[in-house]
Amino acid sequence: MAEERGRRPGNPQTRELILAAAIASFVSRGYPGTTIRGVAREAAVDPALVMHFFGNKDGLFDAAIKKSMPVALLAESFEGDEDHLAERLVTRYLELWESPSHGPTLAAVLHSASATPAAADLLKELMREELLTPLAGRLSHDHPEIRGLLAASQLIGVAMMRYILKVDPLASMPAHLVAATVTPAIQRYLTGELSLEEITGAATAR
Repeated sequence: MAEERGRRPGNPQTRELILAAAIASFVSRGYPGTTIRGVAREAAVDPALVMHFFGNKDGLFDAAIKKSMPVALLAESFEGDEDHLAERLVTRYLELWESPSHGPTLAAVLHSASATPAAADLLKELMREELLTPLAGRLSHDHPEIRGLLAASQLIGVAMMRYILKVDPLASMPAHLVAATVTPAIQRYLTGELSLEEITGAATAR
C-alpha cells in the first residue's frame, strides 16, 4: 500500500523529527498539554508512528527529557577536586538555567515533574542514573548518596524560587551573587561534617 501523501515514513530521521516536535511541545505546553496526536501533527506523521517509536506518552516524555536535558554539561562539573566541587556545580547549574537554549527546557521539565506523578517518576530516574549516582561516585566522604540528594534538594529549591515562582529578591539577584551565596551550603552538604547517622538509622529501621 502506498504511503499516505504528506506523511513521513518510519526511519531514524523521522524519529528525530518526532522527538524535536515533542520537545517543543513539552516546553511550550507542558506534560499535561502535550498529546501524541498533537506531536504527530507537528511532525507530519501518523500518530501510530509516534507510538511505534516511543510506545506511549510517558515513553515520549522520557526520550524527550533524555535528549534535551543538559545532564552531560552539568555532570562535567563533577570533575576536579572536592574542595571546589560546589563552586563548579553551582556555577554550571546557574549557567544552564540562565541559558536561552537550556533554561526553558529545564523549566518545562520541572513544571511537568511538579504537576504530574508520571513525569516526576521519569525525572527521578534520569536524575538518579545520570547525575546523583555519578556525583556520589566522586565523593570520598561518608553517605555520598544522601549528600548528593541534599545538594540536589538545595539546587532544585533555588530553581523553583528563582526561575519558576520568580520570588524576589532571589529572582532579580545577579547569578554570580546567587552562586556565591548558595555555594557554601552546597559544599557543606558534599564534604562537610553532617549528622547523617540518625538519618541513615531511621531509613534502615523502616
